[in-house]
Amino acid sequence: MQRQLMMGYEKPLEEEDMPLLGASDRAYNQYVMFLEKLNKKKQLQPHGTLSVFWTIISCHRSGIIVSGLFALLKVLTISSGPLLLKAFINVSLGKGSFKYEGYVLAATLFVCKCCESLSQRQWYFRTRRLGLQVRSFLSAAIYKKQQKLSNKAKMKHSSGEIMNYVTVDAYRIGEFPYWFHQTWSTSVQLCIALAILYNAVGLAMIASLAVIIITVLVNAPLAKLQHKFQSRLMEAQDVRLKAMTESLIHMKVLKLYAWEAHFKKVIEGLREVEYKWLSAFQLRRAYNSFLFWSSPVLVSAATFLACYLLNIPLDASNVFTFVATLRLVQDPIRQIPDVIGVVIQAKVAFTRIIKFLDAPELNGEVRKKYCVGTEFPIVMNSCSFSWDENPSKPILKNINLVVKAGEKVAICGEVGSGKSTLLAAVLGEVPKTEGTIQVCGKIAYVSQNAWIQTGTVQDNILFGSSMNKQRYQETLERCSLVKDLEMLPYGDLTQIGERGVNLSGGQKQRVQLARALYQNADIYLLDDPFSAVDAHTATSLFNEYVMGALSDKTVLLVTHQVDFLPVFDSILLMSDGEIIRSAPYQDLLAYCQEFQNLVNAHKDTIGGSDLNEVPTNRANEISIKETNDTHGSRYREIVKPSPADQLIKTEEREIGDTGLKPYILYLCQSKGYLYASICVISHMIFIAGQISQNSWMAANVQSTDVSTLKLISVYITIGICTMFFLLSRSIAMVFLGVRTSRSLFSQLLNSLFRAPMSFFDSTPLGRVLSRVTSDLSIVDLDVPFAFMFSISASLNAYSNLGVLAVVTWQVLFIAVPMIVLAIRLQSYYLASAKELMRINGTTKSALANHLGESVAGAITIRAFEEEDRFFEKNLELVDKNAGPYFYNFAATEWLIQRLETMSAAVLSFSAFVMALLPPGTFSPGFVGMALSYGLSLNMSFVFSIQNQCQLANQIISVERVNQYMDIPSEAAETIEENRPSPDWPQAGRVELRDLKIRYRQDAPLVLHGITCTFEGGDKIGIVGRTGSGKTTLIGALFRLVEPAGGKIIIDSVDITTIGLHDLRSRLGIIPQDPTLFHGTIRYNLDPLGKFSDQQIWEVLDKCQLLEAVQEKEHGLDSIVVEDGSNWSMGQRQLFCLGRALLRRCRILVLDEATASIDNATDAILQKTIRTEFKDCTVITVAHRIPTVMDCSMVLAMSDGKVVEYDKPMKLMETEGSLFRELVKEYWSYTSNGNI
Repeated sequence: MQRQLMMGYEKPLEEEDMPLLGASDRAYNQYVMFLEKLNKKKQLQPHGTLSVFWTIISCHRSGIIVSGLFALLKVLTISSGPLLLKAFINVSLGKGSFKYEGYVLAATLFVCKCCESLSQRQWYFRTRRLGLQVRSFLSAAIYKKQQKLSNKAKMKHSSGEIMNYVTVDAYRIGEFPYWFHQTWSTSVQLCIALAILYNAVGLAMIASLAVIIITVLVNAPLAKLQHKFQSRLMEAQDVRLKAMTESLIHMKVLKLYAWEAHFKKVIEGLREVEYKWLSAFQLRRAYNSFLFWSSPVLVSAATFLACYLLNIPLDASNVFTFVATLRLVQDPIRQIPDVIGVVIQAKVAFTRIIKFLDAPELNGEVRKKYCVGTEFPIVMNSCSFSWDENPSKPILKNINLVVKAGEKVAICGEVGSGKSTLLAAVLGEVPKTEGTIQVCGKIAYVSQNAWIQTGTVQDNILFGSSMNKQRYQETLERCSLVKDLEMLPYGDLTQIGERGVNLSGGQKQRVQLARALYQNADIYLLDDPFSAVDAHTATSLFNEYVMGALSDKTVLLVTHQVDFLPVFDSILLMSDGEIIRSAPYQDLLAYCQEFQNLVNAHKDTIGGSDLNEVPTNRANEISIKETNDTHGSRYREIVKPSPADQLIKTEEREIGDTGLKPYILYLCQSKGYLYASICVISHMIFIAGQISQNSWMAANVQSTDVSTLKLISVYITIGICTMFFLLSRSIAMVFLGVRTSRSLFSQLLNSLFRAPMSFFDSTPLGRVLSRVTSDLSIVDLDVPFAFMFSISASLNAYSNLGVLAVVTWQVLFIAVPMIVLAIRLQSYYLASAKELMRINGTTKSALANHLGESVAGAITIRAFEEEDRFFEKNLELVDKNAGPYFYNFAATEWLIQRLETMSAAVLSFSAFVMALLPPGTFSPGFVGMALSYGLSLNMSFVFSIQNQCQLANQIISVERVNQYMDIPSEAAETIEENRPSPDWPQAGRVELRDLKIRYRQDAPLVLHGITCTFEGGDKIGIVGRTGSGKTTLIGALFRLVEPAGGKIIIDSVDITTIGLHDLRSRLGIIPQDPTLFHGTIRYNLDPLGKFSDQQIWEVLDKCQLLEAVQEKEHGLDSIVVEDGSNWSMGQRQLFCLGRALLRRCRILVLDEATASIDNATDAILQKTIRTEFKDCTVITVAHRIPTVMDCSMVLAMSDGKVVEYDKPMKLMETEGSLFRELVKEYWSYTSNGNI
């Protein structure tokens, strides 16, 4: 430890400076040991109920027993103090047994105090280590469980809640072993103390016992209430965290719809519920604290009163033996509220975690069976499937499917027919309610909604496999990724942001396709991967990838692209969860009316008469480039950036000693300094009262001038008066904690919701969530009481030293150097401790981020059978997070061991001085008082340093929350002096004047002087290859990025002169990535509650969702789960269209709004849009060329510049026109002859 502290003193510690944890402390070994014990118990009790708690106890039985023995040794050694004090008073009275008894007693006192210190340090260190091991094991167990969680269980345990289990609940349980032995050692210490009291005051001891029993009995209902309020608090925290996680993930959608204020208000409302339970919990905790801090005062009052009533004589010997005994047990007694609080928090946390660990799992046995060389790798016989395992409500019915090895099978059908669910059933993700299923071979899966990990492009493609350069290069070529990688600053080593934020939709899908291809699987399940790319790229991928690279593989492809269907061996036509027909293309075309309708809808969509006029020779010379800025979102598709920092930067943290800055920040919230002042002044008065009590007793206990009644009456009166200051201190601290938490959270929430999109693109979600979970929990629950106890314990320690110095001033000769040395040691320790806690915070963020990504990508991870690799990564991150925590508490014990030894030396020196001076120099009363204070000097300094160190560690959470309280914000939401008229925009005229866009001041331009005008009511199509700047232009229209030059003018208003809310709330958009929120259907369509049910039903009818919603038992109040995962991707896009129809904005932007729906539904919706928005300006960003053929004007873009802007038919007639070339490509690549 010395080497580590020396390093930390010389330079700020970094993560790489952490030595590896010992083998017994690593998460893997702890997890394996737990599983072994659990399996043994299962064998012994095959039908019994297994207790995870008792399994943990059995795993760590020896550690618990050894630390318990050290706890017992500590209790025994501390109890010797009052007996030594009694002997010292006798020596001061000249009643010593032998000549040098005083010196022997001083030496014995030093030895006892050193033994007490060593035993307590071993006790605390071992239990801290045990807690760390339990925390690490639970974190691993929770991660392992989420890998196997069934869909039904996922509905009850959201990703935010799972994050809470690891970052908050496991942390609380990890704290429990440290306090475990306090539950019984305090009782043992009290029993020994009562025996000493009986020896000192006889039967008056019964009064002490009665007060202690009453205190415990009064506390029982308070403890029950604390448990109830803690449970409610954690439930409220889960709900708030779920809403916050959803908002942060979908912040772009909130900004586009101008919903930030509403969602922020919802979160604030949920936080208010949390405050209600937090206040109730903390108040009960404050009452507990008052009860146990005042109990020694009541015990002494009752005991001395009993002495008077029982005529037990009081002298210096028995009074100060009693006072010393009471002072030694008062600190453990005062810790009882903390013990109760920790036990309650641990119990609540344990209940929550056990409930999660007992949640239903997927049936892994059914999922895959490996049969080498089988002729039929996929066989389903009369299968029905249900997400909620309810046989009466199957999502797929009577599925009969036999797929030959090497067959190519297409899955078609209208939106919500069950296509994606069928692939999920093959993966074993959907519980089977009847029938038999067999899947043989290695599976590769490409999800409809791309799942990309934080990491490099190469990491995402290899996905745990070893590098084979030839296969890797072939994979890049087959997936059309070579050109893209050339445009990225670090090629395939470029860091991809969380959820692939710095890749376009098409690039993300092609990275997914590359990941699947590189695995060289037997069965490929492709869920509509080509909808995110233009027709040319889609057909190129189909030919090169599906028909080329996968020519000898078994392929199931969900698709809406009818052009690909003729080459498939078989086509499954689905409707309402059933396979209604299964046959080759020609057979279906000849005999299936539903399939004929599907094909005819496609022919109608591509608009044959217009497109046929264009020559169909391929433009093979045109290269496809999908480029993107590494510092942007989907709205940043541009030129190659200069080599610079990667998008995701190392998490920021404070470095070095920040001094009082975080404390001042905490106390300056909501007049916190006022409550802190009340706390300090109240405790100072309480200490002064206690010293006055004991001084009165010391001065008059031997005096014949003061009657026993007066002696006791004054003593009791002073004590009772001081108790009220204890109550004011505790309540002031609750007000400080709640008000400060409210202020900090409010600033944090405002900062996050006002942050620009660039912040969310470059900041992993785990970093933000770790601050609003574990850090905020520490700020809510721990910091205020740590503040109070730190102040109280420090004042107690220095008052003890002061009393000792007043009686024996000679002690200052050793005490002053000791204090200087103690301050030096503490600063030496804090240099490392603060950095260790900061590293603990950053490693916790990495752990949370990995967990969040794993929950989001669980299906993909299971499909590729990469659970073990991800679990190993999780174990590595758990150990990285445990390392700084371990070394921090080890350093704390290192510091306290030295400080205790010094305080023992001060006390022994004081005793030596008393023994050295002749008898009668000090009155027996003041000898007793000095030594009674001196005996508790060790413990009071320990509590002082412990609480100071604990506060220094916990204040890091305030520091971390503060880092995200001052994020540079977007422009103002509203500008009062320049608000647009209520009916703006009236015409919907959009004018772009020399518009230039860049994403950073030093970055190159991504839009180069765009100048054009969209007339009001016109239908504008924006086309261009991916990377041309189409979506960047849309981002500029919504001011997701501010212009570097030029203007955007809507109906004579420069959009940069008005507030963001005024702008975005007047524009409508249907984004490419459809987003639904947890809540009801009504809430998802109309979160602001502006429209009637009748209006919503009318919109659902126009969106082709009426029937699907009517089938739901609760209609508009039917639940939409997290991410809308109980609705298909196409249905989600239809809901987004419904939002646009309700808002009826004068300007509507369609950003590939119908990419995930079938052609027939697309045709109906295009007609609906033309009808419903006939007087509106509609701006359509399209990959499907037919979508823009009936537009008034077409804007063709390339490399961030306007290439042409004219009527579509005029552009088609212009030789060499970019639009003409794009139409050529589309017609060429969608004709059957091309495939």
